[in-house]
Amino acid sequence: MTQRLLVIEDEPTLSRLLSYNLTQEGFDVTVEEHGTAGYERASQEEFDLILLDVMLPGMNGFQILEKLRGKGIKTPIIILTAKNAEEEVVQGLKMGADDYITKPFGVSELLARVSAVMRRTSGQSEEAKVSEQQANVISLGQLEIFPEKYEVRLGGQSINLRPKEFEVLLYLAKKPGVVLTRDDLMNVVWGFDYIGGQRTVDVHVSSLRKKLELDPESVHIDSIRGVGYKLVVNTNKASHHSL
Repeated sequence: MTQRLLVIEDEPTLSRLLSYNLTQEGFDVTVEEHGTAGYERASQEEFDLILLDVMLPGMNGFQILEKLRGKGIKTPIIILTAKNAEEEVVQGLKMGADDYITKPFGVSELLARVSAVMRRTSGQSEEAKVSEQQANVISLGQLEIFPEKYEVRLGGQSINLRPKEFEVLLYLAKKPGVVLTRDDLMNVVWGFDYIGGQRTVDVHVSSLRKKLELDPESVHIDSIRGVGYKLVVNTNKASHHSL
C-alpha cells in the first residue's frame, strides 16, 4: 500500500521540491502551504508521516504540533527548522515531534530521515526491518550501496565515504549511465538554497573517484565537459570495457 505523506510548508519552491522527490520515491504526497489548512488536513485524514515547517502563516508549526498531539493524533512528525535554531529543535522534540531536519538540506538526507522515522514508528519486527533494508540495497555490478546504513562496498570491500560523498554516489547510482548536471547534484545533495558554488560538487566527485579506484574496471565516474557527471558500471568485468 502506498504510504501517504503530508507536507506543510509555505515556501513554494521548497514544497514543490519536497513533493517531487518524495513522489519519485513512491509516496503519495499532499501539500498544504497554510498552517490552518495543514492542521485541518492532518486532523481529518490519515497520514503515515507529516513534514511540518515551523514558520507558517495562520498557525505556526508548534501550534499545529501541540493541537495534534493534544487530540491524541500520533502520526509521526518531522519538523523543518532554520539553521542554528537549536531552541526550535528542543521545543519541537519536547512537544512530541519524532525528528527534525535543518534547512538547507539535501534530498538524500531528507529521505534517510523519513525512512528512519517511519521504521521506528511502524511497529515492524526486527526481521521485517532487516528485510526492508535489504530490499533497499542498490547493487550495480561489484558496487553495493546500503542507503539505510550509509555504507558502500566495492568488490566486497567496504569503502569509507563522508556523508556528502555517499549522497553524491547514491544519486548517481540511482541513474547509472545518465548524465546528471552539477545543478542536479547540488540541489539534491546540498539543497536548493545552498549558497556554495558548483566547485563543491567537483571537489566531492574528485574525492569520490579516488576512493572508487579500488576497482576502476567495475565502476567509475565520467566527466561530461560543461555538463556534469555520470556513473559508468561494468556489470561484466570479464568483458573488455572501453570508453
